[in-house]
Amino acid sequence: MGYDVVALASPERFVVGLDISDLAVKKAKQWSSSLPNADYFTFLAEDFFKWIPSEKFDLIFDYTFFCALDPSLRVAWAETVNRLLKPDGELLTLIYLISDQEGGPPYNNTVADYQKVLEPLGLKAILMEDNEVAIKPRKGCEKIGRWRRCAHQSSL
Repeated sequence: MGYDVVALASPERFVVGLDISDLAVKKAKQWSSSLPNADYFTFLAEDFFKWIPSEKFDLIFDYTFFCALDPSLRVAWAETVNRLLKPDGELLTLIYLISDQEGGPPYNNTVADYQKVLEPLGLKAILMEDNEVAIKPRKGCEKIGRWRRCAHQSSL
């Protein structure tokens, strides 16, 4: 855990890494605490669905969290993302496309699965492209999605 957090952190961007596992957070803190940009990130052991941060986020980066969740939690995932984002915030998703998996995690998912839970909340994909830098075993199986709120959100 934590490589993306460290890679994204900079003086212009404070990054929060969240994991439900105390052990994962402890290990992430151990290996990263002496890095040159350590003042620009933190790791927290929290339940994503229950966490209430002190402020909302400009950007949420979901790296395969969605496909690791039981499909029954996908609506709750989208509602939580929506709650955590600032009104002009964006969601960046690394989508691991799986269609032949029995059970999970990871669970089968498609871009349409994301659209099904995000679009009713007013979040639309403004970018959807193949992940050209995917690791070799996942080449051709990942997409990068960039989601933003529509100007006119339906109240239906």
